[in-house]
Amino acid sequence: MEVVMAYPGLYAVTIHRLAHILYKLKVPIVPRVMSELAHSKTGIDIHPGATIGERFFIDHGTGVVIGETTVIGRNVRLYQGVTLGGLSFDKDANGALVKGLKRHPNIEDNVVIYANATILGGNTTIGHDSEIGGNVWIKESVPPYSRVYNKPPAPVIKTIV
Repeated sequence: MEVVMAYPGLYAVTIHRLAHILYKLKVPIVPRVMSELAHSKTGIDIHPGATIGERFFIDHGTGVVIGETTVIGRNVRLYQGVTLGGLSFDKDANGALVKGLKRHPNIEDNVVIYANATILGGNTTIGHDSEIGGNVWIKESVPPYSRVYNKPPAPVIKTIV
């Protein structure tokens, strides 16, 4: 019972799964309202259009954003502050926004994405069995079985005496 009551990631994903069904049925407004209510309660923003596979888990989910055309595989785990976002809308010859195109990344099976990673773009795929470190910024695809990390800064140790 503790997991159900005290884990906002579980709440957000459960609401998303219901909202996604309604979204696919083209029910107007309700799926978006559901996702916004879950966002207000949890700090986790999952667009009802996002496709999310089995055994998806968000740990410490505050600040997670998952865009409308994101596709997430099975056994994926995200940590706080992760953004799976779009770069921008394409424009037609008259400069009007073209909606309905893929703008958000694909995350394949068995991927872990650590805190504050940002993965952008509809042509960006994170290959299966990969690990994305914290605070990385990705706008191009990553092959399967990859680890992507920022090089940590050298520690500065000073004695205070």
